Amino acid sequence: MTLLSIVIALILEQLHALAVQRVVRDPLARMAAFLEDKFNDGGRSHGAIAWWLGAALPAALVSLLYGLLMHVQPLLAFLLGIGVLYLTMGFRQFSHFFTNIHLALRLGDVEQARQLLAQWRGRAGDRLTASEIARLAIEQALLSSHRHVFAPLLWFVVLGPAGALLYRLAHTLDELWGERGEMEFGEFGQFAHQAFVLIDWLPLRVTAAAFAVVGDFEDAVHCWRTQADRWPDGGSGILLASGAGALGVRLGMPVHDAIQDMGEVGDRPELGLGEDADPDFMQSTIGLVWRTLVLGLAVLALVWVSGWVGG
Repeated sequence: MTLLSIVIALILEQLHALAVQRVVRDPLARMAAFLEDKFNDGGRSHGAIAWWLGAALPAALVSLLYGLLMHVQPLLAFLLGIGVLYLTMGFRQFSHFFTNIHLALRLGDVEQARQLLAQWRGRAGDRLTASEIARLAIEQALLSSHRHVFAPLLWFVVLGPAGALLYRLAHTLDELWGERGEMEFGEFGQFAHQAFVLIDWLPLRVTAAAFAVVGDFEDAVHCWRTQADRWPDGGSGILLASGAGALGVRLGMPVHDAIQDMGEVGDRPELGLGEDADPDFMQSTIGLVWRTLVLGLAVLALVWVSGWVGG
């Protein structure tokens, strides 16, 4: 039933893309703002309480509801799983940016590509070259495919609908609280960040390993082992290093980013091996992500068949 739920949710998401901003992100932002207003005294302990109320409690309630429905009406439990997946994961939550940037670069419209990338990343990049745009778009696509597809799916397989919901809530609270460094915000977001790092530890490595399996395995493993620790965010470094090695493209490296030092070149370590990023590598990235999804579904199918035969 897990495999069927995933397949149906993916098909629904492709046929009718969710209005993510209105249906998911805005309500979650309002919830986070409410909890922040009620609990933020600048201390880590109150941030932990707010996180448990905003992430752990909803996931626990969904787990309880799912368990009850499995005993009372399995069909409703099945539909609940599909509904939670539809809300918490999906390619269409980010793929339109990548597709439009890819098309703009193919047509030679670098300025349009810059604007689209700025909307996606939430930061300006008025001096980015075409190669830098392609490089940053590939990095963003690898991270987004993990956070919006592969990680929620893994936790759905492990913990059911509650797992996918917990991951999405933890990721959102990390973005809204954990990444903030204002003095007045204090240590309120520290627990949210640490909780997400813990929750994302296993999915990051599973996704990175899957990139290696469906891409250039030897280069992916080499880059993972030798380059990931150089990246400022170690978790993201694992994913980007493996993805870059699997694709045979160079990621990271300095870029002309307007948000850094008023347009000066930002210092970023090099990840990957091979050639500079370009639109062709963006197309290869799409293939890598889809092959990774197919690999995951194939593994689930094999597990289901072995369980059916063994039963």
